[in-house]
Amino acid sequence: MTMSLSVGLGGIAGWKILQRTEARQLERIANDPVVQRDTTYFRDKISGGISAADIVNDYRMLSVALGAFGLEDDIANKAFIRKVLESDLSDEKSLVNRLSDKRYLRLAQAFQLGNPDTDKTALGASISDAYLQREYERRVGESDESLRLALNARRELQQFSGRDSSSKTLWFEVLGNPPLREVFEGAFGFGDSYGKLSIDRQLEEFTKGSERYLGSSEFADITNEISIDKIISNYLARSQISSGTVQNRYSSALALLTT
Repeated sequence: MTMSLSVGLGGIAGWKILQRTEARQLERIANDPVVQRDTTYFRDKISGGISAADIVNDYRMLSVALGAFGLEDDIANKAFIRKVLESDLSDEKSLVNRLSDKRYLRLAQAFQLGNPDTDKTALGASISDAYLQREYERRVGESDESLRLALNARRELQQFSGRDSSSKTLWFEVLGNPPLREVFEGAFGFGDSYGKLSIDRQLEEFTKGSERYLGSSEFADITNEISIDKIISNYLARSQISSGTVQNRYSSALALLTT
């Protein structure tokens, strides 16, 4: 049984504690015998060269592979994951390129099972590192899901920084990424009804929300540390208010207004 990570506080206060203790917590998880066994097993198996069928039929391998991309809920969807891994990345009409949730594309891009030149040692190391980070987030989420989503959003947005994709493309990635989208919805004060709008209208509302709260809808402007922190702080403050987990709601409202 794994141990969850609790900072004792939720919201912005808990977020600040996480930031101060993150390196120590990651080291602790890296030394967890279960995590070590699973990642070592994955690296050993992948180094020999395997197919998509080998991965989906090996529960331990599949757990690490999916966990590294936040897709652990798909552990039972073996046929679907196999199709993702076997998709032709160069074909715009292939399954993985048509999926709105680009985490599946990243999964397929990482493995590149059709590429004989893939460095299996480097792949094993990168997947293990990503799994470790996600495992840290998962354990935090066992105590406070909003803090898990905040950690996920920070990592995802940091990865957006420096990409040459258009802002429109990146906004569509946000809309198609459920955990990241939830943080933006919370930060902008959007309700569930926004998901029922047409995709173009959703894009319009999210860019307007970004301009209103962050001063810009261009990802070149909103993936810096200041903007990322503001997104997360707004999300956590609103999450506290809506869940009623703090005794003094006025303090959360004040934190929201002053971020």
